This record gives sequence, structure tokens and C-alpha cells, in this order.
Amino acid sequence: MKHLRQAGIVKSFGFSCGYLFQLVFRLIFTQKNWFRLLESHKAADLPGKDTVYRFLNYPKFAWRRFLLALSVFTITKVSRLTRANHTKVLIVDDSSFYRDRSKKVELLAHCFDHAKKRHYKGFRMLTLGWSDGTTFMPVDFSLLSSSKEKTRINGIDSTIDKRCSGYKRRVEALQTAPEQIPNMVKRALDSGIEASYVLMDSWFTQQPLIRSLADQGIHVIGMVKPTNQRYRVGSQWVGLKTLYRFAKPVIGYKGVLRSIRTQMANEVPVKVVFIQNRNKQSEWLAILSTDCTLTEQEIIRTYGMRWDIELFFKATKSLLKLQKGIKADPMIS
Repeated sequence: MKHLRQAGIVKSFGFSCGYLFQLVFRLIFTQKNWFRLLESHKAADLPGKDTVYRFLNYPKFAWRRFLLALSVFTITKVSRLTRANHTKVLIVDDSSFYRDRSKKVELLAHCFDHAKKRHYKGFRMLTLGWSDGTTFMPVDFSLLSSSKEKTRINGIDSTIDKRCSGYKRRVEALQTAPEQIPNMVKRALDSGIEASYVLMDSWFTQQPLIRSLADQGIHVIGMVKPTNQRYRVGSQWVGLKTLYRFAKPVIGYKGVLRSIRTQMANEVPVKVVFIQNRNKQSEWLAILSTDCTLTEQEIIRTYGMRWDIELFFKATKSLLKLQKGIKADPMIS
């Protein structure tokens, strides 16, 4: 309740926000939606549906601030159960949020699911989470639409107050993920969350984002793919495939092929480890780390913690049915 108040989630009269929040939060565990609950024998003791809908639709509630405050409090409790030298990381990734049957949803856009290789209508759920290898905790989020007008189906509701948190979230939804990630990491670190690394997959491990995070004093470990990014070897600038040929073989560790210390075009020194692709052993995968003091095994082990966010996305989609609505605020809350 304290974190709700700190996020400005309060009401001046009627049912309290604390009661309404608990009521909505418990619905998922009863396997009922709000409509079915109002048809049950408990309906006489419940608030009207308009009360709950106004609570979910109110754009001035800072749900992001609430999640961050609650997560920081919980992480503090969890950290007491782990050793001080235990590796703690921030993990960033996005996942598809399908709304294929929708037409009037605010900021609805045409998106592409890279996992399923298909186009869909909906959003991308950009999430920043914290993990110590055992516990995963979401700490920040953004529901992304499309920055391109030709792929965006609907725009921002013109009646929204431009001074409120809801309007700011809508404006951010029109930005790209790399534009938002530095601010998300900064908010997490400024709130007191301890983390040594930011983990990300190949869609985010790009030079401008790595430079921005390095300037904040936090290391990056991420998968990289052969793109136009260049790496310095002596006086040459080479691509990832050529870098593999320059890398020295690693002896004695199964699955670890080669590694090399190099520098990116943004002047950030990195260590690149090449490992065998389990799905296709004739190919290799590359993991980049801005912390060059780590061994190949430490880089691989730390990057393996990124799987926690994939399990989180699976849980939110299969167990926690995402809130539906035609406005942005119910989907966020």
C-alpha cells in the first residue's frame, strides 16, 4: 500500500485504490474475469464495474514508478539471502503482445515476431529485469508501438492530458527500444538496485547502445551476429566472421572455440568469445563482453542468466492473462 501511495495511485473518495488493486490482482488466481465475478453470488459485496474500469483507465497513475519501488523493496529482501559476491545482473528483452483481432486499440501497430517469423497486430513488451541467477524480478517496462506512421494503425488519444504519466508512456511507445533502454537502466541503478552487467540478445547488442550503457558505468554482455559492426585487429577494421579467424583457439573447454580482445568502432574495449552452436555444430555463436577481465567460462555462465527473462515472458503469457482494453492504460496496469 505504501508503494501505491508513493506512485500517486490514490483516490479521494469511494473504494480505496488499495482495495481495488487487490481485487483486480486476485482475479487471475480465481480463474475468473471481472464480468464473470459480477455474475457470481459475491457481486453484492463488490464495487460496480465502472469503478474498476475508471481505476484501470486513469492515466495519471504512475504504474512504472509503483513497479520499480515494489521491486526494489523485494530485491532488498532477496539479496539478504545470497552471498555478497554473487553475480547480479539486469536483463533486457522484448516479447510480442498479440492483438490480432483488435481494430480500435490505442497505438495498435503492425509488428514482426522474429521468433515465429510472422507479422501480427499488437505491441512489443520491452522489459528490464533483475536476476541473481535464482530469482528474477521485473523492474521496468514499456509497451512499444511503432515509430513509423505507415505501420501504426491507431494514434494517441487526443483527450489525454499531456502533463500526466499516461501521456508520457504513450510518447515513449513511439520510440525505439534502444532509445529507451539507457533510461530504464539509469532508473534501476539510481533506485539502488545492485547489478554488474546488462544482459541482452543480438537484437540490442549494438554499438550506440553499448556506448551509452558503458558511459553509465555498467558492463554489457550480449550475443552478437555478423552485421556491419567492425572490430579493430591491429590496424585493420574487420567484421565478425573475419574476427573469428583472428581469434585464438581455446583449449580444454568443451564448446568454447575461440576468444579475442578487441575494440569496437565506438572505442569501447570488448572481449568476444566464440562458442559452438548446439543446434548446428558446424556453426558458431559469438558472445561479447565489455568486461575484458572475465574468463571465457565466466562470460558464458553470466550470459546464461539471460534465460530467466524468457521464463518470465512465458509465465506472463500462459499464467497471467494480460489485461485487455482499447486504451493504453488498462494494458499497462
